[in-house]
Amino acid sequence: MKHFYFFTIIILVFFVTEHQVFAQQTDTVKVYDLGEVVIVGYTTKEIIPVQQLRGAELRNLSVHSVADAIRYFSGVQIKDYGGIGGLKTINIRSMGSQHTGVFYDGIEMGNAQNGIVDLGRFSLDNMEAISLYNGQKSAIFQPAKDFGSAGSVYMQTRIPVFDSGQKNNFKATFKGGSFDLLNPSLLWENRLNDRLSAQVSAEYMQTSGKYKFSYKKIGGYDTTEVRKNGDVYALRLESGLFGKVVEGEWKAKLYFYNSERGYPGASVREKPGEYTHQDRQWDSNVFLQSSFRKKLNDVYSLLLSGKYAYDYLHYLSDPRVDVTTMYIENRYRQHELYLSSANRFTVLPVLSADVSVDFQWNKLNADLLDFVYPNRYTALAAAAAALHLEKLKLQASLLTTFIHETTRRGFSAAGDKNEYTPTFIASFRPWADVDLNMRGFYKRIFRMPTLNDLYYTFIGNTKLDPEYTNQYDFGFTFNHKFAHSILKYIEFQADAYFNQVENKIVAVPTSNQFRWTMINLGYVEIRGLDLAMQANCVVHKDFTFNAMVNYTYQKAQDFTEGSNYRGGQIPYIPWHSGSLVINAGYGNWNLNYSFIYTGERYHRVANIPENYIKSWYTNDLSLSKELALAKTKIRLTAEVNNIFNQQYEVVLRYPMPGTNFRFVIGITM
Repeated sequence: MKHFYFFTIIILVFFVTEHQVFAQQTDTVKVYDLGEVVIVGYTTKEIIPVQQLRGAELRNLSVHSVADAIRYFSGVQIKDYGGIGGLKTINIRSMGSQHTGVFYDGIEMGNAQNGIVDLGRFSLDNMEAISLYNGQKSAIFQPAKDFGSAGSVYMQTRIPVFDSGQKNNFKATFKGGSFDLLNPSLLWENRLNDRLSAQVSAEYMQTSGKYKFSYKKIGGYDTTEVRKNGDVYALRLESGLFGKVVEGEWKAKLYFYNSERGYPGASVREKPGEYTHQDRQWDSNVFLQSSFRKKLNDVYSLLLSGKYAYDYLHYLSDPRVDVTTMYIENRYRQHELYLSSANRFTVLPVLSADVSVDFQWNKLNADLLDFVYPNRYTALAAAAAALHLEKLKLQASLLTTFIHETTRRGFSAAGDKNEYTPTFIASFRPWADVDLNMRGFYKRIFRMPTLNDLYYTFIGNTKLDPEYTNQYDFGFTFNHKFAHSILKYIEFQADAYFNQVENKIVAVPTSNQFRWTMINLGYVEIRGLDLAMQANCVVHKDFTFNAMVNYTYQKAQDFTEGSNYRGGQIPYIPWHSGSLVINAGYGNWNLNYSFIYTGERYHRVANIPENYIKSWYTNDLSLSKELALAKTKIRLTAEVNNIFNQQYEVVLRYPMPGTNFRFVIGITM
């Protein structure tokens, strides 16, 4: 590991030196006094609308992590395995967690081992915006990887911004509350010169994860338990450099995350409190990434991206402290190298094209018996074009993906894969004086079997085919600004969609219950409707009012041939779900109320009463006040979550917390 950290520092220095030299070479030709530029919005609308929480909206929500914030988007299900320490995964429009791309500052977070990114480990403390796209971003100037998912989550961290004459920003935050939560963080930003700034942030979080929950025990009476083994100890360190060049920018980031956590198991209601669930997991994640964007002339623009990541996972399940499990102690090490070049050509003022080429290498090491130590080499090439007329916008792209794998054992690697997947997007604005945009898209994409699917000892199947999805979407966006009214702005979005998932990868038992195998077995159809509305009111110059409402209807049916329950709703997908956020600001005071509802669903393919899960909802409330002392700003926040102590489970037998509290103190200088 010492050599690894030294290696990452050398690469970071290389990136800094290279970009500084480039900037200095540009300056010797001509001096450009650009001053300080702050981007506060977008000048053009996306063809595919983005659901986004940013800035004050994020700060006002009573949420702990990125996973908690994403619950407020329509068409999303978050699987939460109980409390702060539990695994949290995202499912967009019922297509599965592995079909969702998760991007951190523009570069995808990889996990070739199981294809799942735990969103619970991403803090909101240094997060500037969270965006969700169905299909893909409708900006063609992007890496080929951005074309490669059925849905995408983009996390944008804070970029340093300085007032005139200011050289340093400093922010300290402390959060404490229920579950013995202690969560301090620090942020320091420094303007090195007019073209270069640096950022360092650190965060530590610890919690016991203990909370009471109650339910009706089999036999007819209520009982109360304490959720155990949900403790978390986590440290996050980030450092970044941000540079400006003429008609462009670059940035480099070094990220480190280390945690130890308990995984609280299922609550066995027949024998409450008997099983202790002492599974433990240790994680270490390090990555170095950099990107460079420059407009070279009126025709050609270049975007370069690169990343190296190392992930270590240690999992322990010991029957000496938990009699419900076998002894398992596994260690996994992942390496990832990613390089990308995106090239945009402005052919005409209304016509542009992009050619992007990516390369990615993944390696997985594990201490499993008879493990084959796979390497995966992935090459992606995307060609895209965009036509923007006065009323009509069209985009088309074709993604080519080639995958080659090797293993230490001859003839044990999966065969090569070569896939071509298209996307077509259209947007039409019928009237120039009415801000109504109608849109639609079709996208076909696939997700490769994970390295666990293919090579996990005794379980993997190297003959697996990829899962394919077909996505059809039609919708519209209407927004309007009011000049002489308390209501200043309103926006309404509606999307109807139809998705197909083919060759669903599932695990099935063999003759030995301890040895399962992975097979392609399944076909799913998803029909849905997403509705979203936002409104802004100004009652008085000191009194503002904002509201955001989301609703989703989904009919996600399993049509697998030969199934005894063909046509049933797939597990954990509710027919109805929604959220409401209301924010009221008066002077330096801010009151925020949020509501989340998840309707009835089933936890297995068989839609029978024994598998029924009732609906649940939560109500959260927060109150904050900002104080100004000279050049120092202090923000005090008090939160009450799950006000009415709703007893609910996102995943069956993984109970969630009842009423809980949190207090936040933030100091900015």
